[in-house]
Amino acid sequence: MLKNKKIILGVCGSIAAYKSAILIRLLVKAGANVKVVLTADAANFITPLTLATLSKNPVYTQYFEEETGVWSNHVELGLWADFMIIAPLSANTLAKMATGLCDNLLTAVYLSAKCPVYVAPAMDLDMWKHESTRTNIDKIQSYGNQVIQPGSGELASGLFGEGRMAEPEEIVAFFKEKLRLSLPLLGKRAMVTAGPTYEAIDPVRFIGNHSSGKMGFAIADQLAALGAEVTLITGPTAEKSSYEMKRIDVVSAADMLKACTANFEEADITIMSAAVADYTPVTRADQKIKKTSSEFSLELKKTTDILASLGKHKTTQQILVGFALETQNEEAYAKEKLIKKNLDLIVLNSLNDKGAGFKKDTNKITIFNKTAEKSVFEMKSKTEVAKDICNEILKLINV
Repeated sequence: MLKNKKIILGVCGSIAAYKSAILIRLLVKAGANVKVVLTADAANFITPLTLATLSKNPVYTQYFEEETGVWSNHVELGLWADFMIIAPLSANTLAKMATGLCDNLLTAVYLSAKCPVYVAPAMDLDMWKHESTRTNIDKIQSYGNQVIQPGSGELASGLFGEGRMAEPEEIVAFFKEKLRLSLPLLGKRAMVTAGPTYEAIDPVRFIGNHSSGKMGFAIADQLAALGAEVTLITGPTAEKSSYEMKRIDVVSAADMLKACTANFEEADITIMSAAVADYTPVTRADQKIKKTSSEFSLELKKTTDILASLGKHKTTQQILVGFALETQNEEAYAKEKLIKKNLDLIVLNSLNDKGAGFKKDTNKITIFNKTAEKSVFEMKSKTEVAKDICNEILKLINV
């Protein structure tokens, strides 16, 4: 959930600042990119060097560094982040946030932020219970900020009660759940096919193609990132998923047909990006065929058209996406396939486009919908292409 998320962590003057180091470590371990803004008082409790080492980013402490002449652009920082967390939040900074006071870099970044802002208060029991604190908490919540409630326990003063900053593990779990609930494909089930199929001639040889599976795996990862429960059906490939999902490994077109048929009914979204063989040998030799003559003939038969088969059984609630890899009459063939196979979208890519096609890290696509509306995309990484495809799917389900 936190992979590649850009997070601003504000740290205020509190003994709980030591927990910020643990929080940074957990966020970075989860794949987030963390930048830290430290108040002057916070630096009395934990050093910028510690937080910079853990975050792998410079720590921002003031508007202008006199020694280096570097200006910390608070607006740029505020716009950079996917979300901002102030942990620990002191009573002093809380009051500044409630009134709009902007006398340090952290509050300037806060006022510049366009992203969701979360706070994890940390203060002594009586300070937390004070009426002015309660009023300030209500105020910042009315501005749209979200409060991660403090826990109860022994406090720095020796008192026992509410005011302890939430534990770093609790904060990370809170973020993950918030992000999960906001994902547009949460509750949707997706089926993706990827890679080639191998049609055996004998125990050693096969008919195959050059598909690496890169495009299908990128699509499966993007659907998972959007919250879908993904079943990935893949032919032989060295590719690996970056997200947790159900993976079914197959070899032949017949294997892929069986797996797709078994999983299609439950899928809300199906994307058929695998390069499935159109023909397979009529017979398979049980032993390796020996090289005994200068010529060798192989009789082939058509494989079942998996995409067309699924299209016949598709319900109006299901979204079915196919791929068309062409070398001539590209758009005409793609639109014909779209209608003939009862698809909702067809993704066209051409071997004539340099940088597109098998085993490449980039692709260039054109997408047609059922009304033959055409969307053309420039050459991009397959990760970005997967995002474009998923965005077209989101349009179909009005997300």
